[in-house]
Amino acid sequence: MTNRIAFQGEPGAYSHQACHVARPEMEAQPCRTFEDVIEAVRTGEADLAMLPVENSTYGRVADIHHLLPHSGLHIVDEAFVRVHINLLATHGAKLADIAHAMSHTVLLGQCRDFLSAHGIHRVTGADTAGSARHVAEAGDPTLAALAGDLAAEIYGLDILARHIEDHDKNTTRFLLMAREPDRARRGELGMMTTFIFQVRNIPAALYKAMGGFATNGVNMTKLESYMVDGSFTATQFYADIEGHPEDEHVARALEELDYFTSRLEILGVYPADRKRH
Repeated sequence: MTNRIAFQGEPGAYSHQACHVARPEMEAQPCRTFEDVIEAVRTGEADLAMLPVENSTYGRVADIHHLLPHSGLHIVDEAFVRVHINLLATHGAKLADIAHAMSHTVLLGQCRDFLSAHGIHRVTGADTAGSARHVAEAGDPTLAALAGDLAAEIYGLDILARHIEDHDKNTTRFLLMAREPDRARRGELGMMTTFIFQVRNIPAALYKAMGGFATNGVNMTKLESYMVDGSFTATQFYADIEGHPEDEHVARALEELDYFTSRLEILGVYPADRKRH
């Protein structure tokens, strides 16, 4: 055990914050890409991967759904992290001085109202913490970054405006992934199961496959489709359901689903985060 949790981005990124929230006892290890995060866990360099999958304002995180099935890792937990966005600048800068704000495109899209109201132009950066580091290094009082409190602390920036996100419930959901699955029942709010599947090429296959969840009273909290290998005909589905595969009603629903699919793979069984409810 390394007691390390890997995340994508530079120190101070929201994924770094998520590591502190979900696993404060573990050392957070920054990685350049999502693929590097996965590889760090696969090789034993880290014990867990912290991967963002969706944001309540912006929607799902691109590429993650394509990476999960091929990662070789298993979802063992989830974490809902409230994303507060701040306007960060060099010491002495004033809000009236700021002409440009830099951040990841996801954050820029979450602060449109504030930036428009103050006539601040958006500049796309590689990521949130990287943008904060760039602002600190540039020393330009007209340039700001959109990032969290942790980034301000790490890079020595002033917070000119706090919590400037357009929606006051802006939250990102993260998945924690490990080399080995953990299907033990745990947590106080029940279990979640995440899986992917491809339906067989027969009429109404998806409709019939989904029928088992309805008739067995299984609550499906997410169902998304995406193309496989660039094909318009090969579609894969990603789903989250409430319950454990060994629950009688869940087992019946999955058995019925399996009949109508050409592929069914469980990516993880994990406790529901308290903030989910």
